[in-house]
Amino acid sequence: MILVADCSALIALSICDRLALLDQIFGQVVVPEGVYNEATQPNKKQASQLTTYLKDKIRKVDMQNYVFLDGFADAGETEAMILYKQISADKLLIDDRRGRNIATLNQIETIGSLGVLLVAKQRGLIDQIAPLLRQLDQSDIYLSKQLISTVLELANETHWMDTNA
Repeated sequence: MILVADCSALIALSICDRLALLDQIFGQVVVPEGVYNEATQPNKKQASQLTTYLKDKIRKVDMQNYVFLDGFADAGETEAMILYKQISADKLLIDDRRGRNIATLNQIETIGSLGVLLVAKQRGLIDQIAPLLRQLDQSDIYLSKQLISTVLELANETHWMDTNA
């Protein structure tokens, strides 16, 4: 399977040190140059880890292709959607809700960083999601309490909600 990744979801997985799950689950992970440039800016907290992880995964995007966008799409997100179409990828890794809606409009299959963690748990690649959600919740990444609750329920880890609410 081929996964094209957008920046925010890569940062989230980097925060909880789980980028390797992408390779284990999808086999081939690629990013457009715009996402690489955005993710590896020196002012980004995870830049060093993402530079190392993404160094062999960068692809050029043929900007002659197109996708339907709204007025809020950033360059990396746009390139990721175009690259998805260009190489007939299987999934687009993206966390931004608005971006996911635009991807759906373009008939692009998406998965978010928390979806990756759920798949990893289902496949036995990780034992628990709750500690990773704690790491994300303590970072600059915004996770609504409802989203945390839903993910923990799907992961059969509702006991964490009862003791750590």
